[in-house]
Amino acid sequence: MPLNLGIIGAGRIGRVHANTLTTRIASAKVLAIADIFADSAKSAAADYGIPDHTSDPAEVINSGAIDAIVICSSTDTHCRFIIEAARAGKQIFCEKPIAFDLAEIDEALAAVAESGVQLQIGFNRRFDANHARIKSAIDQGEIGTPHTMMVISRDPAPPPIEYIKVSGGLMMDMMIHDFDLCRFLLGEVEELYAIGDVKVDPAIGEADDIDTAKVMLRFKNGAIGTIENSRQAVFGYDQRVEVFGSGGAVSSGNWHPNSVTISDAGSVRRDLPLYFFVERYMDSYVAEMMAFVDAIESGGTVPVVGNDGRVPVLMAMAGMRSIAENRPVRLDEI
Repeated sequence: MPLNLGIIGAGRIGRVHANTLTTRIASAKVLAIADIFADSAKSAAADYGIPDHTSDPAEVINSGAIDAIVICSSTDTHCRFIIEAARAGKQIFCEKPIAFDLAEIDEALAAVAESGVQLQIGFNRRFDANHARIKSAIDQGEIGTPHTMMVISRDPAPPPIEYIKVSGGLMMDMMIHDFDLCRFLLGEVEELYAIGDVKVDPAIGEADDIDTAKVMLRFKNGAIGTIENSRQAVFGYDQRVEVFGSGGAVSSGNWHPNSVTISDAGSVRRDLPLYFFVERYMDSYVAEMMAFVDAIESGGTVPVVGNDGRVPVLMAMAGMRSIAENRPVRLDEI
């Protein structure tokens, strides 16, 4: 029997998951997609062969034919839909972040626990082949005891200002992926110190946000890490990781559309990196959704649970407090 799913949210990430579920996972069947913008739901349904579409998410959540809900709507709706889906007995996949408020997150996670359903959070970078290999190298002791970590994550261009105003800011919207990746690779963080500024677009500062930031992390295991974010790298999507340890180092570089190098009398060069996250991380989006479907069908545990969604929000809050107060902040202060 296929796992019958409904999708809430027909924007960019909703369409990514709709494509994956309808073309890459044979044991999954998408029965309906909802979006408050009816035309978006209708368009996605037509493009991906989804039988039903609606502007009312409740119709999807309360459908007796649907086993699991994939939440891809705006962040401010996540907790409400998690709670409604849990109470309806649906298994749940929800995009990051769960919410901007810890009390709301805790209410949603409590509803999941009380209902006995599972919730997977959409931190797809855990499922990237490069990151998985780095994780394996650390866990297998190939680099000895980890001493330091460096994560560089830069977007090719900032999002629209109207999006930035509702995004929760760089730490919640962009760096939250890096906070999760750091936890995934090296474990829990106890303290961080963040600095940030507006270097890319003054309008981002006028929207009460930053576009450039650097964070230092102290892990509970004693390792030290750094995360660097920028909203604009003119050469493309910049995604690099290095972990240095007592017995060596492991690192990953940017992905390119090809592996060709051109050498002539003037330079040695290659094509620019893949442009943005859909191109760079498409395989990881497929892998995370396969893992969700497999866990639900097999009765196993989903690989990225609710607390994995809560802690990066906590880290983002600590980062924002660190910038505001110009000091290191322990996570247990939040």
